[in-house]
Amino acid sequence: MPRPSDLMRTPFDFTYPTDLETEWIDVMGYAVPLWVSDPETEYHAFRTGVGLLEYSMLYRWEITGPRAIEVAQRVHSRDVASMGPGDICYGVIVDEQGLMIDDPTVSVYGNDRVLIVGGNPAVGEVIGRELDSGTVLRERRSEFCVLSVQGPNSRQVLQGLTETDLSNEAFPYYTFRTDVVLAGIPVQVNRIGFTAELGYELVADVKDAQALFGAVRQAAEDFGVAGCGAAALMMCRIEAGMVMAEVEYDHTMTPFECRLGWSVDFGKGEFLGRDALAKAKDESTGRVVTIRIDGDADGLDGATIVADGRVVGQVTMAVPSPALDGATIAMARLIRDVSHVGFVLAVEAESGVRRAEVLRTPVYDPERIRVRS
Repeated sequence: MPRPSDLMRTPFDFTYPTDLETEWIDVMGYAVPLWVSDPETEYHAFRTGVGLLEYSMLYRWEITGPRAIEVAQRVHSRDVASMGPGDICYGVIVDEQGLMIDDPTVSVYGNDRVLIVGGNPAVGEVIGRELDSGTVLRERRSEFCVLSVQGPNSRQVLQGLTETDLSNEAFPYYTFRTDVVLAGIPVQVNRIGFTAELGYELVADVKDAQALFGAVRQAAEDFGVAGCGAAALMMCRIEAGMVMAEVEYDHTMTPFECRLGWSVDFGKGEFLGRDALAKAKDESTGRVVTIRIDGDADGLDGATIVADGRVVGQVTMAVPSPALDGATIAMARLIRDVSHVGFVLAVEAESGVRRAEVLRTPVYDPERIRVRS
């Protein structure tokens, strides 16, 4: 299938062959391939070697000025005021009713500069309402390329390209550095990812995309490297129990219904939607969980889930799980009383009714040891 002509090309689009046989999806206005070689090969690169993935599509809202920290504190659920330069946090932005808008990260550069990275353009509008004449908001994603380097060999590959110490002690999980020179290219390196593996994001000027990708790809040749598409990432993130906007959650849900209630810091003081969230915390009736479904994964996305003759939820996305020997697993929205581990459900698939069972979430590395290694 050719690239959709109505979608923008990413900074790393040059890495995809012109005759690439793949399916393309729309990610925030950009054309992104579901696979580059095949999903299974790419999945194993993430889990056992090094997977290279485009991450330039996310919006990058830079807040500058003397109230930068205060503005981020007002709109984001985490305690941004307690963060120092080089810290990253992950949380949610909700509306006045406590309903989900986005689940972005916040990076603090200093008292007068903060970056919020997410996927919903409405976040820019939310931030804009908190600005004054001394605070400036700019959306800057078009200026940067972002290469996600994920997998157990990612540190070894990148360490061979820089003099900066990338060890866990010097560069812990959920931090970033702006002073890294990688293969002669100035980059910001973020210690984060969406695969449940050790990994990094490399942020560089868009003009350096080709040199950056070439250097990393060449350095990773002996470490099980693969360029990866969205399908392998979906397999990894579902095994890891990581939610996605407009898949596991939408604007009808609170953070407590989509596995993100832990990110709401009620002790930080006032922020957008706080009062509504305090009420919703004890009133939420839904949950997002992992389920295992008999049979293959085809045709299960969006399928209705029933129990005891009543509709109790919906499959959000189903994938084959190599971590569970190829069994089909899915994230699912369920009502609270059927969401406990071991509960048996029925999924109404196009091919017939399938047995399903609620699993512990996540099914892969439940203690999150690998990402912190």
